Amino acid sequence: MKTSLLPVLALSLSGAAVLGSATDARSGGEPAFVRITPEQIRWQDMPDSFGGQIANIAGDPNGHGLYVQRVRFPPHVMDRPHWHPGDRYVTVIKGTWYTGTGATFDPARAVPLKPGSYMFHPARALHWDGSNSDEEVIVQVVGLGPVETTPADPAKPFWVKLKP
Repeated sequence: MKTSLLPVLALSLSGAAVLGSATDARSGGEPAFVRITPEQIRWQDMPDSFGGQIANIAGDPNGHGLYVQRVRFPPHVMDRPHWHPGDRYVTVIKGTWYTGTGATFDPARAVPLKPGSYMFHPARALHWDGSNSDEEVIVQVVGLGPVETTPADPAKPFWVKLKP
């Protein structure tokens, strides 16, 4: 069973609005620079994620081409093993992001990555991640659309709230 990150379409539209208001006006067809402050980022709730959010920074994750998203994990919230059809490049922006690979979800074996850390997710490789501490985590994901998320076990809830 394939599921897409549900608010992606809404994010694409809101991302376009943010980008439209954040670009420098240029004449003569010159490329415009884009500046987005943290206050301009429009976070969207992800259903059943215990408060997790996603924001589209650039591009269209539903379309073909480069996209940039941010994902916010509340404290003690992780996702179960899943995969994406394309490569993804992830940078930790805030907090310690706990990451695991393979089909076995075991937060005790997760590898902690501090802010500034980077992780490459190969296409179709099973992984799981999130916050396994008292702190919020924000990661930035770069990839080529369209984005899809396929859970390893669709019978289990995708999001997990861990006990502190």
